[in-house]
Amino acid sequence: MTTLIPFQLNAQGNPPFRTIFTLDSQSVVGTVTWNIFGQRWYLSLADQSGNNLWTGAMVGSPPGFDIFLAPDVFQTSTILYRTDTGNFEVTP
Repeated sequence: MTTLIPFQLNAQGNPPFRTIFTLDSQSVVGTVTWNIFGQRWYLSLADQSGNNLWTGAMVGSPPGFDIFLAPDVFQTSTILYRTDTGNFEVTP
């Protein structure tokens, strides 16, 4: 089962996007920030203690092709960002 999480920015938020993902049956804090030098969004994933699990460019997956974020970090779960819908897709 895939869970969809909309990527909706909060212009007044610091960071502008933060949510809780469930990955490998654990709560993981996802934070998205803009990198001025790279001119792109970056996703950081941290455990509930604040330990960084993964940080990387938020590369979008086009329709019909999956580009996974945080590859090889989680045993059973996957996460990707779908550009055409503006949603994160988390499985399972």
